Order: sequence, then C-alpha cells, then structure tokens
Amino acid sequence: MRDYERELTYKEKQKIKKLVSECANYCQEYGCLQLNDACYMLMKCWTGAYCRYFREAVLPLDPELETALLGGGETKTCIICGSEFPAGSKRMYCSSVCASEVQRKRNKEFMRKKRG
Repeated sequence: MRDYERELTYKEKQKIKKLVSECANYCQEYGCLQLNDACYMLMKCWTGAYCRYFREAVLPLDPELETALLGGGETKTCIICGSEFPAGSKRMYCSSVCASEVQRKRNKEFMRKKRG
C-alpha cells in the first residue's frame, strides 16, 4: 500500500460508486448493513482508509481501479521534494506547492536576466 494520500479523481469516484452496488453489505434502502448507516465509500474523496470488505472482496472486480488505489502501479518522483505520485498523468510535480515553487524560481531567473 502507498504511504501517502491523494485526492481521488472524478473517474475513480464514479467507479467506486458503481462498485458499491456490488458489495454484499450494501443495500440501497438501508445503506451499509455492517455499519447500520450510509456507506462511507460513497462519500470518499481521498485515498487511504477503505472499508475492509470493500477492499478485499469488491475492489478486485476492477483491477485497474485496485492498482490505482492500492498501489502496484508506476510512480514518478517529484524533482522538488522527492515524494512519489502516480505516473498516470502529465504532471511533473507532486503538488501545486511544488509547481508554484518552480514557477517562483523561473520568474526570479527571468527577472534577473531581464534586468541584466
């Protein structure tokens, strides 16, 4: 399992919502039968803690989603902070904080050249 959390993409959220209907512990009328409440997988926005039954019994029905959420896929290393993030995008940095740091350095160098 990965050692960092990230926000789920829209497509991942939609796939999770579809898979919840396959869960043996979920009933549309009553929600999660284990929790006697609404299934928290339906409102999930971040990777990290998952319902154990969902992770072990339902998530394997979608191998692509399972790889994306639980790891095992390719990762890139951020050139600013060194943390890893999923390689499925064109991003070069793990977060907007690292991207803004690079932009700040580029602007600083541009202004130094412009003045000189």
